[in-house]
Amino acid sequence: MPVIIRRTLLQIQDTFQDGGREVSPPTKLVAALAIIKNPWSGRGFVEDLSPEILDHGPHLGKVLTDMILGVTGDKLEGYGKASVVGSGGEIEHGQALTHTLWFGNQYRDAVSAKSYLAFANTRGAMGAPMMIPLMDKDDVGRRSHYQTIHLNVPDAPAEDEIIVALGASIGGNPHHRIGDRYKDLRDMGRDVDNPAGV
Repeated sequence: MPVIIRRTLLQIQDTFQDGGREVSPPTKLVAALAIIKNPWSGRGFVEDLSPEILDHGPHLGKVLTDMILGVTGDKLEGYGKASVVGSGGEIEHGQALTHTLWFGNQYRDAVSAKSYLAFANTRGAMGAPMMIPLMDKDDVGRRSHYQTIHLNVPDAPAEDEIIVALGASIGGNPHHRIGDRYKDLRDMGRDVDNPAGV
């Protein structure tokens, strides 16, 4: 079953001031969204989601990655992904499309990333808030790039739709000044090569 895309959206946020101070150079957050028909909608509980994952994942990953890179080019620093499933679907439907490597590796490979994609998958009605968490594409311990893109689409997702999204940043959080995980680990006497501290 081929993916049915109702609409794509591209949101670009440039921050010129934050905390009463100029941000120089301005930072940029980019979100690429696809509003698609939920391929499992109206079918009851579907035991095996893999056929639709294979049909949808690579195509959606490529479409959204191309949209992001059309803005960031090779300057992308942070990245993440998210989905919002309409009320007639399951959160597992959004996770099926975003957590598969058929989707994520389109993005990861295109930007030569080393870290995993931060993610958020939720369910909601039209206009529900969507949050796309971001982290540095190469360094999971770099707190300056822990950011969140917060947006919504007034007429999506419909009951039988899913919004699938990728996010990106050029630059970190404006005026970052909370340090990184590595200093915390050193100060706590823990393994600096284990930035998660686990």
